[in-house]
This record gives sequence, structure tokens and C-alpha cells, in this order.
Amino acid sequence: MGRRTRSGDCSGCKSTLAGLALSSDRRIPGAQIALLAVTWLLLTGCANVERHGLPAERARHIEETVVRREFVPSQELAQQILSLDPDHVTESDVRNVLSSCPAPRILNIHGGIHPVQFHMVSFSEFLIGMGYPGSSITNPGDGTYSFSCYEDAGKIVGCIAWYYEHEAMRPMLVGHSQGGMQVVKVLHKLAGGSGARMNVWNPLTWQCEDRCDITDPFTGLTRPVTGLRVSYATAVGAGGMTRFLPNQWEMSFRLRVIPDSVEEFTGFCKGADLLGGDMLGYGSINEYAASGIAKVRNVWLPEEYKHGKIPDTKHLLHSPAMREWISNFKPANKSRETLRLDATLDGDARHILWAADVWFSIKRHWVLELQHLVRTRHIQQNAR
Repeated sequence: MGRRTRSGDCSGCKSTLAGLALSSDRRIPGAQIALLAVTWLLLTGCANVERHGLPAERARHIEETVVRREFVPSQELAQQILSLDPDHVTESDVRNVLSSCPAPRILNIHGGIHPVQFHMVSFSEFLIGMGYPGSSITNPGDGTYSFSCYEDAGKIVGCIAWYYEHEAMRPMLVGHSQGGMQVVKVLHKLAGGSGARMNVWNPLTWQCEDRCDITDPFTGLTRPVTGLRVSYATAVGAGGMTRFLPNQWEMSFRLRVIPDSVEEFTGFCKGADLLGGDMLGYGSINEYAASGIAKVRNVWLPEEYKHGKIPDTKHLLHSPAMREWISNFKPANKSRETLRLDATLDGDARHILWAADVWFSIKRHWVLELQHLVRTRHIQQNAR
């Protein structure tokens, strides 16, 4: 289900190559032509997700039976949820409490070079293996696990609004390579940076809805799509050579600036990163900063991590010792941090530091969103 993707020809590749070809036709010399050649190599195998919207009747059935969630926990479960420590969510908490609860929608956005989309599938399967509900990762309309970095950011914004309205939990965003750039682009559009009203986008029919507002699931009031705030977003390996692609030009001076449309953002970078690192991944030019009140962390990963494969993490599930280490991992909660593996683990521990840090934040915001939902529903019930 989650592997339904296609490679090769896609509108994102066409517009990228067309834009570069236009520049070279204008005789912007030498370097531009070389850039065109590099871009052609990069996009020869483009990782684009093929979308097929469902018929309206089928979409309505899934919306009413699968997506809309009236979570009414027992008094015992509600108390267990409220007793959880968001900064110390154990494997037992996931298995015995959170597994009985809904989870925020996670929108994974993969990079642009085939076969990176399969590495994001690996990460999705890692999350499921750690106990996150697959239904909160899988697109209910087509079974895919991720969005392409070439998909229109406005559509992703519209999906975020649709999910929040229907599921009463703020989504999370995880982006890799160009997908990380797309995450930041989505955050700027959510913040109103484009200056335009954004339409709601239905992920089931894959059609634009004729409205730019949603009904807030907590207040019952109408609110615009722009101005929504996601709980957590992260980008790894965003920048470098991909800055030169026309579909990313609008992010040239905004990539490292995180607006208030996210509560917590983690930017991952590494040295010796030709494709996703500015100045080859060295120096503070690769680090992010908040434009306002968003909490921003910058995390440096080991240089030996390969840019294109960082989300490939499913293999970590095979080792009980690695699962335990990941479950117990807690970052230092500093604005800038360099991660190093502090344990000797037998087996393939590739990308374990990235996986553990992201899993910690996902667990944390899963609990926070659930606690907000339980408290708010309790207040609303008592007010009736």
C-alpha cells in the first residue's frame, strides 16, 4: 500500500528543467549550463507520488467511518493519558496507554531523487514498528506513506487544515532533503507568507474544496486555513545544491527562518553533505532560527550518515537492544546539539541518532495533543 510511487516523468521535474533551460537559453553562461547538466542527472530518476482521488461516495464513506474520530476515553484511560510525562514516554506507555488512542496525523515529505521515497517508507514502517498507528501515517485516499517534494505546497497546507478539522489534533511534518525544504515552505504558507488565502484540500478526493476556512474542532468557530499552527516539524539535509532548483527558488532567503506556524521545529544537518548542506554542510549557515516564538533546535548528525539514506530506519526494529535504546533516548533540549552514539550496540545502527531524536519528539507531541484533547472535551462536557 505505502509503496505505490512512480519514478521518471513528473510535473516537478518538467518545470525544474524548463526553468533551467530557459536560463541557459538567455546565455547566462558556463555555470548555468553546468547546473543544467547536474540538475538533469539529479532528476533523471524523480521520486514523485502518483495520486488518484477516490470517487465522492467512497471518499464520504471513509471520511465518516475512518477519518472522523470521536474519542471518548473511559475515565481510567483519560486519567492515564493525563498522567503521562511528555518528556519521558516509555515503551510501556506506548504499548499500554497510547496504543488505545488516536494519534496526530504525520505528513512525511520525501526528497526528489529516486529511490529516496522508499527510505521514507522505511521510516514510516519504523514508526509503526515502534507503536505509532499506521492509520495516522498512511494517506487514507491512496495508501501512500509520503508526499513528494514536487507536490504543490498549497495542497499540503490544505490537507493539514482538512486533517485538523476532522481529527481534532494538529498534524506533524517530517521532511528529508528537498522534502525538508518543502516542510519549511509549507510552514511559511501556513503563516500567510504567500499573502494569499489558502484553500482546503481534500486528501481523499484529491480535490480543492471551495473554501478557505475550516470549523475549528474545539471552538466550533470558523477560522482561515492560514494561521493554523502544527505541533512539530522537522527537516533533515535541506539546502545545498537543491537550492538551485527552480521549484525551490522562493526559499532561497527563507529556508533557515522558521515562522510561528509551528510550535517546535528541529533542523538536522551534517558535515560533508554535498546535496543537502550549505557550504558542504559546514558552519552555522546550515542552522535554523525562529522569526518569532517557535522553539527551534539545531541538531548535528555524524558525517558518516549518507544524505540520501538517513530516513532508512526500519532495520533498527530488528534489535531489541536498539529499540530499547531508542525508547529511552532523551535529547539535551539545547538550541544546538551534536549527537553521538553513547552505547555499544551489536548490529546495524545506521541512522539511529536521527530516528531516536525524531521518535522522541513525535511521542512527546502525541501525548501533548492527546492531553489537550482530553482536557478540552472534559471542559466542554461539564459546560453542557
